[in-house]
Amino acid sequence: MSTALQIREASKNDIATIKEIATITWPIAYGTYISKAQLDYMLDMMYNDDSLLNQMNKGHQFYIAEHNCEAIGFASVSKEDDNACKLNKLYVLPTAQKTGAGKALLFKTIDFAKSLAANCLYLQVNKQNNAQHFYQKHGFTVREASILEIGGGYIMDDYIMELKFNY
Repeated sequence: MSTALQIREASKNDIATIKEIATITWPIAYGTYISKAQLDYMLDMMYNDDSLLNQMNKGHQFYIAEHNCEAIGFASVSKEDDNACKLNKLYVLPTAQKTGAGKALLFKTIDFAKSLAANCLYLQVNKQNNAQHFYQKHGFTVREASILEIGGGYIMDDYIMELKFNY
């Protein structure tokens, strides 16, 4: 049996897996600086079955990272109107971090963006999230700060980071 890390395109059949990984990962990733009430609100808003299906139907490409045939992470990327692509989501189970899965998922989304001749790949990351260091290590820079109201009386206080492509 192979122990190699595999990255594959996700399908609608993977919605439950994506939701499960997010539900496990989010409280650990954000629990020290986002309230449980906001975490629950955002998880429900972004990861309920209808929301994930709608994202897929709108062209968001999801990828699943698997190790020994077990899903350990996922990413989502989409083409945007301004000749750019957006990395919408990238999460790896806490037990599988530092395995290369996050890097492999990131590179897959970069390949997706380049295949569409996008001029950059950008993302939003909470200003307190250590993941911004991961993105900086891979060439992303902070483009701007952003505060976005998301409903329910909640906000996202983020940096917009981007990786520019030179063809």
